[in-house]
Amino acid sequence: MERKQTKADPRILRTRQLIRNAFVELLQEMEIEKLSVNKIAERATINRVTFYLHYRDIPDMMEKIADEMVQEIEGILDKPSVCDPEAQSDSDSTVLLSLLEHIASNADFYKIVLASKRTTIFSDRLLKLLKELITVIAERRGNEHYRTKVGIQKDIAIWYNSSALIGTIVSWLRNDMPYTPHYLAEQFALLRRHPYPSGN
Repeated sequence: MERKQTKADPRILRTRQLIRNAFVELLQEMEIEKLSVNKIAERATINRVTFYLHYRDIPDMMEKIADEMVQEIEGILDKPSVCDPEAQSDSDSTVLLSLLEHIASNADFYKIVLASKRTTIFSDRLLKLLKELITVIAERRGNEHYRTKVGIQKDIAIWYNSSALIGTIVSWLRNDMPYTPHYLAEQFALLRRHPYPSGN
C-alpha cells in the first residue's frame, strides 16, 4: 500500500529541532526531574505557548522525540543498499555501519539519551528496534539449523545479541567514540562469528 506523505512545514520542523536541542542541552546540565517547560522554552528561544502548540507536556515531548528517533533509524535501515542482501558483500556490517554512522552524526543527542542520562524511553525504543534488526540479520544468515542443533532458543539468542549491540553502542558513546563506525561495525561482525578469544 502506498502511503501519502505530506511535507511538514519548515517552521514547525525548525521549532521542534530547537526544542529537541534545548532538551539535550539542558539534560547535560541537570537531571531530567528538574526540567520544566519554562526552562526548555527559554533555552529554545521560544515562549511557553509555542511549546504547547507542539507538545502537551514534557513526557509527551519525550515520547514524540523518541518516535522521531525510531523513524530516522528506520528510514536509514530501509534504504535499498541496506535491505537488499544482493546489493552488499557483507550484509551484517552494512546494516550496522548505517546505524552507527547515524548515531555518530547525532552524537550529542545519543550521548545524552543513551550513554549519560540513559532515559528509559529512548533506550527501550532503541532496544526494541535492535531486536527487530537482529532478528532480520539472523533470518538472513540462515543459521536456524545451527541454533536448533546446539539448543539455543531463538528469543534468547535475539535478547543476547540485541543487548550486546546496545551495550557496545553505549560504551562506544561513553568513551567518546574512539573507533570509526566502519571499524566498530566490522568488529561487531567478527565478534558474532568468533564470540570467544582463543587461547595463546
